[in-house]
Amino acid sequence: MTKDLPYRPCVGIVLVNARGQIFTGERIDTPGAWQMPQGGIDDGETPDIAALRELEEETGLPAETVTIEAQHPDWVLYDLPDHLVGKLWKGRFRGQKQKWLLLRFHGQDSQIDITKHDHEFARWRWSTADQVLSDIVPFKRAVYDQVITAFRNRL
Repeated sequence: MTKDLPYRPCVGIVLVNARGQIFTGERIDTPGAWQMPQGGIDDGETPDIAALRELEEETGLPAETVTIEAQHPDWVLYDLPDHLVGKLWKGRFRGQKQKWLLLRFHGQDSQIDITKHDHEFARWRWSTADQVLSDIVPFKRAVYDQVITAFRNRL
């Protein structure tokens, strides 16, 4: 039963440049689906540490290129659509509980390298908040709306 499964602890990253634009990547496995970096929180990691690790893994950016400006006060939860339960994360989770952080990018675009590690993005771009909301897959839209609303005055 899906409702008996736990949520996967995860961190989400709103990476913002000096112009207030948000980093988004197009998923390799879902062409046309753009999202912000995110990933699991490993045992013993704090959300801050997990965010910096995920940032480096997904964008190639070292911690020195960003400042952590804010953290969403709540865990934001979402359930996977029924057709994805059992296919993702070896079927152990019903969805994710995410701690979102706002990171300010101080580097150069040339430092971004989405192919540095086992990459999940085919390409990347700087997006407006409205683009981020329109490009996310429907089952994550409420999460993104909540996160963008919480951080909008800092973009």
